[in-house]
Amino acid sequence: MIELAFWGRCSTEDRQDPEASRAWQLNRARALVEPRGGRIVAEFFDVDKSRSIPPLRRPQAARLLSQLANPERGFSAVVVGEPQRAFYGNQFGLTFPLFEHYGVPLWVPEVGGPIDPANEAHELIMSMFGGISKGERNRIKLRVRSSMAALAQMEGRYLGGRPPYGYLLADAGPHPNPAKAADGKRLRRLEPDPLTAPVVRRIFAEFLGGKGLLAIAEGLTRDGILCPSAYDRARNSHRSGIAWSKYAVRAILLNPRYTGRQVWSRQHKDEVLIDVNDVGLGHMTKLRWNNPDHWVWSEQRAHEALVDDETFNQVQALLAVPRRAQDNRKPRRTPRPYIFRGLLFCGICERRMQGSWNNGKPHYRCVFPSQYAQANKLDHPRSVYVREELIVEPLDEWLATVFDPAHLPDTIRAMTEAQLADDHRLVAVEAARQAVAACERKLAAYRALVDAGSDPAVVAGWIAETEAKRKVEQMRLDQLISAIPKRLTEEEIAAMTAMLGDVRRALHSADPMDKAEVYGQLGLQLTYEPVRKEVIARAQLGRSCSKVCPRGDRSHLHMSQRCRSATRTESGLTASKKVPVVR
Repeated sequence: MIELAFWGRCSTEDRQDPEASRAWQLNRARALVEPRGGRIVAEFFDVDKSRSIPPLRRPQAARLLSQLANPERGFSAVVVGEPQRAFYGNQFGLTFPLFEHYGVPLWVPEVGGPIDPANEAHELIMSMFGGISKGERNRIKLRVRSSMAALAQMEGRYLGGRPPYGYLLADAGPHPNPAKAADGKRLRRLEPDPLTAPVVRRIFAEFLGGKGLLAIAEGLTRDGILCPSAYDRARNSHRSGIAWSKYAVRAILLNPRYTGRQVWSRQHKDEVLIDVNDVGLGHMTKLRWNNPDHWVWSEQRAHEALVDDETFNQVQALLAVPRRAQDNRKPRRTPRPYIFRGLLFCGICERRMQGSWNNGKPHYRCVFPSQYAQANKLDHPRSVYVREELIVEPLDEWLATVFDPAHLPDTIRAMTEAQLADDHRLVAVEAARQAVAACERKLAAYRALVDAGSDPAVVAGWIAETEAKRKVEQMRLDQLISAIPKRLTEEEIAAMTAMLGDVRRALHSADPMDKAEVYGQLGLQLTYEPVRKEVIARAQLGRSCSKVCPRGDRSHLHMSQRCRSATRTESGLTASKKVPVVR
């Protein structure tokens, strides 16, 4: 008896039923292996993962490939239900050598059994299916985009996405596709928002009246009008919403949908290589703006206009006036190594500070007044600057003390206890568990209805629907649990820290990009307080916190660190101590 693992995939839950897709792929795999004495003992099935994503970046496929090196994996071969589901483009050529290296046969229905590495016809067939898979995806993309362009142009149909500031979504009747209408899908259209539509008209009028973008933003903030991110916090929780910015005003002035016409394809998705030196990592998607000549406009007005065509065209002409040309600069060959990229925040406005290269050294700056309105009484300097090198040394000294011999036992203990405490995946696992439990409660209630004498034919449909949903949620729960890394023991963490050696020397001599990665993994968040000339550093490791004072010749490190007198709390080990840093 040959014991095999089943490998499958389906793309999206809204277009495919994951359970049905899994079932037919699994049946096809069984039809191949069972007549030949095979038995499927394990399953690796990815849900909601595009075929263009390499197997190493699909959770279940990556788990399968990692199991190939495990002699106690529990299966001796792998079978796929359909090669187009597993491989895309050149993925077979990049993946199959792993199976060959570990001596694990890969069974495929199209070749009638396991792939023979020495058979050129087998390799040709698998390469062909990878090309078919890529071609099929490209044809689907072309058909969908062509259809959406036609719907936007001929019917002015609203094609999804958030409504522009100034509009609300309104019901426009049942979906014209009978099948989708039967599922309850309905069309949507844009209608003016009585609260924000006047704001849009005001912005256009003030800009034509001669006001600049920042002056308009300051006026709106001064009058207590919420900016777009503050008005719709549910979809903009990642933004501060402090005040109107000139960029928000400019985005409104550039939006052609305020003329009443539907405009589609203002942006497109580009697939770019994640790493040009490692093509096997695949691509990532980036949004890019299309040239206005390529936008698709509806032939007729699709919703009520907030500004007329003449006003909109006048505004576009003013915005198109060229500004002072910048000096020609040579493009940088490589990104500059900002160690605290994405980790440093301004202590006044709480916005993330931007990297700025001055005098051959990395700095970080916040120029809030040049971008946001000041009418909210926020006392913010015109620009806030801090030099990177003034933060690095005291920060490294603090981190090094965490791993010194006196504090190392407490550090290892805290790391052992806290390594999963803040794992965001635990929240998703708990949500999936609750979804499974909810389905099981419904199933129990439906069975009780049958026992009480309800019509079995009616209740059977409810049970089948809930059972299918329960299987999908259970599959998602299994995937989430399998994706959570193994918890390390104190002995394993101690061995890893021993390999670090002299942490202070390692941090001092580390490459800036490697150091940035270490800081990110430590969960560092730095807040620069320009008035006190100090940086408050917080790390998720035991909830520690420090303050770094970046002054000229001398600085002091004020910190909460683990020490012999540390006390244990629910959030970790805490203590307070001033440590001078001699520069």
